[in-house]
Amino acid sequence: MSKITTLFWDVGGVLLSNGWDTDARRRGAEEFGFDWDQFQERHELVSAEFEKGQLSLDEYLQCTVFYCRQDFSPETFKQFMFARSQPLNESLQLAGQLAASNGYLMATINNESRDLNLHRIQQFSLGRYFSAFFSSCFLGIKKPERGIYQIALEVSQRRPEECVFIDDRALNVEGARRLGIHAIRFQEATQLQEDLAGLGVEVKAG
Repeated sequence: MSKITTLFWDVGGVLLSNGWDTDARRRGAEEFGFDWDQFQERHELVSAEFEKGQLSLDEYLQCTVFYCRQDFSPETFKQFMFARSQPLNESLQLAGQLAASNGYLMATINNESRDLNLHRIQQFSLGRYFSAFFSSCFLGIKKPERGIYQIALEVSQRRPEECVFIDDRALNVEGARRLGIHAIRFQEATQLQEDLAGLGVEVKAG
């Protein structure tokens, strides 16, 4: 087996909580008191554009929440959205140990809208761990589409067999494997560490 040189990480569900998933959106509808069904229907119509960076956060909210009068402001709702993001501390610690080893190129491959993505990178200091962010909002393409993995390989100048991709969703893992990338479906940090060790990626405590 080729020596692993590169680790590609998903963000939401692996390193951090999911930023704006169904549960977060449902809680928003409950806390702010607007119609869930209408909101979800409108979200589904624009979510792909939103995550591919073709729709700003303001435009997304205008389409999904503020198309009618509300008794709260867009800024208040944005702060609610940003606050859904929480660290998964054990996974972040693992990523930090691997980054500190200087043995691997560390990068992310994730689906996320631009404003949330930039907030999460800054809020949780992800730049300490990762050299590149292959985000759907920057590239205009989403997992599990083949192109997003291909771009990550081409920009990093890595061969698939020397890379590992970590994600909590089966379809995204399958997408990476189709290109010959080693892929791990994340469940929790101990399992991830064991699966990485099986590929020759040993974590040394700092």
